[in-house]
Amino acid sequence: MDYDKQVARIREQNKPLLAAFQQWLESAGLSPKTVKTHVANVDFFTEYLVYYEPLKRLAAADADDFYSFSADWFPRKAMWASIASARSNLASFRKFARFMHKTERWSAKQELDILNMLKANRDEMTEIAERYDDYFSDNW
Repeated sequence: MDYDKQVARIREQNKPLLAAFQQWLESAGLSPKTVKTHVANVDFFTEYLVYYEPLKRLAAADADDFYSFSADWFPRKAMWASIASARSNLASFRKFARFMHKTERWSAKQELDILNMLKANRDEMTEIAERYDDYFSDNW
């Protein structure tokens, strides 16, 4: 199967998961704006998962994927990367990991691996985003 077909197939597979995540957030009583932000952040993460090979479905993402996205790909590729957007991503990823475990799509270990990685690297990830934000602000 060629790259474009694989990406299209993975995007289709991710849609029901993103919709279920949205419903889960809504049922938790979060504001529509907050729900939209969390879903958009996770959806943008799915772009990273199909940007390089091996291509991955959202459900197959692991702590290394979340780290690589947050510490490298996002600050370099997203023109809106900043401390605030990095923190927003981290909050969304924590919610997503909890959702995946609570809905029995991931084991408790998978959730814990991701939550621990996000917590341990939070400062590093926000500092990297800040450096890129400062660089782009000074050079545009």
